[in-house]
Amino acid sequence: MSGPGALAGDPVALAELNRFLERQPAERRVEWALAHCEGVHAMTSSFGAQAAVSLHLINRICPGIPVLLVDTGYLFPETYRFIDTLVERLDLRLEVVQPALSPAWMEARHGRLWEQGAEGIDRYNRLRKVEPLQQAMARMGVGTWFSGLRRKQAVSRAETPVLERRHGRWKVHPIVDWSDRDVGRYLQRHGLPWHPLWEQGYVSIGDVHTTRRWEPGMREEDTRFFGLRRECGIHLEV
Repeated sequence: MSGPGALAGDPVALAELNRFLERQPAERRVEWALAHCEGVHAMTSSFGAQAAVSLHLINRICPGIPVLLVDTGYLFPETYRFIDTLVERLDLRLEVVQPALSPAWMEARHGRLWEQGAEGIDRYNRLRKVEPLQQAMARMGVGTWFSGLRRKQAVSRAETPVLERRHGRWKVHPIVDWSDRDVGRYLQRHGLPWHPLWEQGYVSIGDVHTTRRWEPGMREEDTRFFGLRRECGIHLEV
């Protein structure tokens, strides 16, 4: 199977390539992308509930790959401590991406955007997540981006392919077809930790003010952004 370079503008050929990658295990998908996809290789992580899986899997195959974390300034204290734990344990090359404005400065200018309905949430996500990550990837020359998205996480992710072309770079989702059981088995097999808030009922973990515990009858995506949004924009606009 040839590389994807010539397939960027050919959806039929890209679909065929994805059919090939669908048949490969996650590790092989990572190895294939490292060998064939151009530009600087990097991965992103929110260091959420099951983040240790993709961090361990990808960094083991490509030691020292940059791990971009968007720090909004509003993460849970437990998340910051979880980041420190995984960075030390997995020997990660962490690249912290931060907005130009501090949380206090942003609130002074715009108020508490996350309390201003769907439009306010969209603006908040753009200012504190999307734009800082766009700028960081452009500055680093990232041409291939690995993420830990899975189809089971939300309706909006149900059709996510293993490989896609997005805004001039390749985006690779090595564990996109993994079930929750697959994730749990990987964590157990390698002795990796869950996010410390997992045991308190948090299944999808972002900022303090827009993350809720899961309760019976809720979908996973309902625990974020008051049910108004599932995606913060990073996986749609970057």
